[in-house]
Amino acid sequence: MIPRTIYQQEHELFRDTVHKFLADEVAPYHEQWEIDGQVDRSVWLKAGELGMLCPSVSESYGGVGVDFRYNAIVNEEVSRAGLTGLGFFLHSDIAVPYLSHYGTEEQKLTYLPRLVSGEIITAIAMTEPHTGSDLQGIKTTAVKDGDNYILNGSKTFITNGQMADLVIVVAKTDPTLGAKGISLFLVEASAEGFTKGRNLKKIGMKAQDTSELFFENVRLPKTALLGEENQGFTYLMQDLPQERLSVAISGIAAAESILQQTVSYTMERKAFGKPIANLQNTQFKLAELDTELTAARVFLDRCLELHLSKDLDTVTASKAKLLCTDLQFKVMDECLQLHGGYGYMWEYPVARAWADARVQKIYAGTNEIMKLIIARSLIK
Repeated sequence: MIPRTIYQQEHELFRDTVHKFLADEVAPYHEQWEIDGQVDRSVWLKAGELGMLCPSVSESYGGVGVDFRYNAIVNEEVSRAGLTGLGFFLHSDIAVPYLSHYGTEEQKLTYLPRLVSGEIITAIAMTEPHTGSDLQGIKTTAVKDGDNYILNGSKTFITNGQMADLVIVVAKTDPTLGAKGISLFLVEASAEGFTKGRNLKKIGMKAQDTSELFFENVRLPKTALLGEENQGFTYLMQDLPQERLSVAISGIAAAESILQQTVSYTMERKAFGKPIANLQNTQFKLAELDTELTAARVFLDRCLELHLSKDLDTVTASKAKLLCTDLQFKVMDECLQLHGGYGYMWEYPVARAWADARVQKIYAGTNEIMKLIIARSLIK
């Protein structure tokens, strides 16, 4: 593997801390959490104590004010260990940045310190039952009523939905304006009229709670508006590159880990009287996957560099998400095949990794949407 130059010594020290935390506080319990359908809430508080949540948040709001490399390290280590029940990346990389970027001083002081500590868990409610990746087609509305907004609608496939204390809800404030009539709202779980539906059963990421959310005449004060009215779609588009980069980072880290495990397995597993690693087909498959992962890693680290300098554009982030998640699933599928029948057994990490990887090509914008974004940059 080509040496990575994007991380310095202080980053690797933080990585060691994250790795130890996951080994001690998460890995021993993750199988039970898969049965439960969500992780234990205490793990969020413990992660907060170590600075693993929202590390980019300013010190003035309880964070440590470091750059996105620390977020990336958390994502990499969680993914390498296959601990997909942890919704940290949704919290730290996707939801909280909207509050940091567009919140008022009062909103930041109210929520950010507790978001950093893990006392408050967030979710972001974009997707609706009949819209999927089409954010412009959402039906949830927030209608002005004096100094309040009345929120009505439903959301689905919401990560951290069951455990969330604070949800950023995407709603239409002016349905006549299409995408230009979308706003963001901060909705606390205790709000009257806000209910959480069932914890959805998925083919993968079984320890990660994913929910339906319902809003029936939820009365919100004007202080619940996040940013300016009717600017929500613009905010979403500006912050999506970081979300897609996070998904790509998680995908490649998970794939690298499973490939390493598969190499070890093929050296131990015997067929026809010798390790299957001695078979040319096995060697060729492993060589191909390692080469593709090396190339993807170089591109991904370059994308991380661009993001640190605020130069990562939507098209490049879409390429990273498309390339890395497609490759992730390819690696998982090929590695499962090399495990033979054992690869289909849930007790083997490759089986879980295969199931967990499939959704990566769907959320944060489907890979078909990524192709449209990239194509539009070519065909003008």
